[in-house]
Amino acid sequence: MGEGKVLLGIAAGLLTGVALGVMFAPDEGGKTRKKFQKQGEDLAHSLNGKMDKKFDELKGSINELSQKIKMKKETIVNNES
Repeated sequence: MGEGKVLLGIAAGLLTGVALGVMFAPDEGGKTRKKFQKQGEDLAHSLNGKMDKKFDELKGSINELSQKIKMKKETIVNNES
């Protein structure tokens, strides 16, 4: 199959999809954009919360590791004295 035919098929499929989307869209464009915006904001809020949780977990792990290192250091210093 030639490259031109592939590109023509892709373009035809894209145009058909857009036409069907416009014909069967449940809401007006403004309402649809508001829905997308709300969904985007909800997703951003959810991701932000998950990132905050993971960051707090990482801080806790770093603090634990830091305490373990300090204890090992004190043990080594006391054994050398």
